[in-house]
Amino acid sequence: MRDHLVFTLTATLGAMGGPAGHDRRGSDGWPGRSAILGLLAAAKGIRRDGDFSALDALGVAVAVFDQGDHLRDFHTVQTVPTSAVKRPQSRPEALVQAGLSVNTMITRRDYRVAPLYGVAVWGVGLEALRDALIEPVFTLYLGRKSCPLACPVSPRIVPAQDPAAALAHIDLPPWRKGQEATLLAADAGAVPGGRDSIRHDRPTDRRGWHFAPRMESVAQVSIRPEGRE
Repeated sequence: MRDHLVFTLTATLGAMGGPAGHDRRGSDGWPGRSAILGLLAAAKGIRRDGDFSALDALGVAVAVFDQGDHLRDFHTVQTVPTSAVKRPQSRPEALVQAGLSVNTMITRRDYRVAPLYGVAVWGVGLEALRDALIEPVFTLYLGRKSCPLACPVSPRIVPAQDPAAALAHIDLPPWRKGQEATLLAADAGAVPGGRDSIRHDRPTDRRGWHFAPRMESVAQVSIRPEGRE
């Protein structure tokens, strides 16, 4: 038995990474490892170029209570051809140099409407992470900055045999009480009977947004939190 830090994530809109391209920003069905570690870093006030070594050592599991309905938004974006500018110091300067020589395109951004997740992390420093989630340094988002959380995350530390047992002790929002999680995604080997798959969400260069593949285990579960004891 070991200690797990468990907390809840929900928002009116969420965006959980996914394939990124010039004209589309997708969203997965649940937040990956990089999203959870980034949220914990924001709570502690760690910037993108800061020291993530302690967070990278944590184990992570996500229980999916509700993936949320799919929503697609459309944006108009202007890009500047490299041949039209010479060493701009900023985007506004590049637009001024380019004049009318800009490319306009429609981009698509995918969101999840009212998703609900339970998160469990384990390792060292859980007390400090719990305190940071209660009083975060930076605003916490469920993906993009347009997706602020809908309620406090209610973190707590519980001893449990595995992440699924720990997640049975999370505190769901009042309007989602009684909801059941039917899917659990975790680091490979952390979910008994899980099906392994590859997910590209292991950060290798956070400033450059570079990610490497890792193995993630996904299992069908039944987790129905009863609230705090």
